[in-house]
Amino acid sequence: ATAAAARGTLTLQEQSNAGKALFNGTCSVCHQANGEGLAGVFPPLAKSDYFAADPKRTINTVLHGLSGKVTVNGKEYNSVMPPMNQLNDDEIANILTYVLNSWGNSGGKISANEVKQMRAKPAPAAAAAH
Repeated sequence: ATAAAARGTLTLQEQSNAGKALFNGTCSVCHQANGEGLAGVFPPLAKSDYFAADPKRTINTVLHGLSGKVTVNGKEYNSVMPPMNQLNDDEIANILTYVLNSWGNSGGKISANEVKQMRAKPAPAAAAAH
């Protein structure tokens, strides 16, 4: 996927496939392989109103983490997601594109350039992240 992205030929399917592999190795421990999360602990990514409301804000969530109360699909969660800023821009874009196109989410695409732009900005204030 990285080579295809560099050539400008990365398809949505290639990006999602790369994102799935990364998700399964990085995110599924908490959010589960099916995106359902763990009730009362880790919010679901499946059919997520959090993603649907603003898919681009998920870039900040991955880069800077999330702590405190957040409501997803009508249920409140109060946990901690650590920053995943060890992932590079391509990896974050691929994971988020996979999630956006899985488990009943509305679809979409996150580019490595969008991640790069968000990474260059200061982290949002804690209250603004929720």
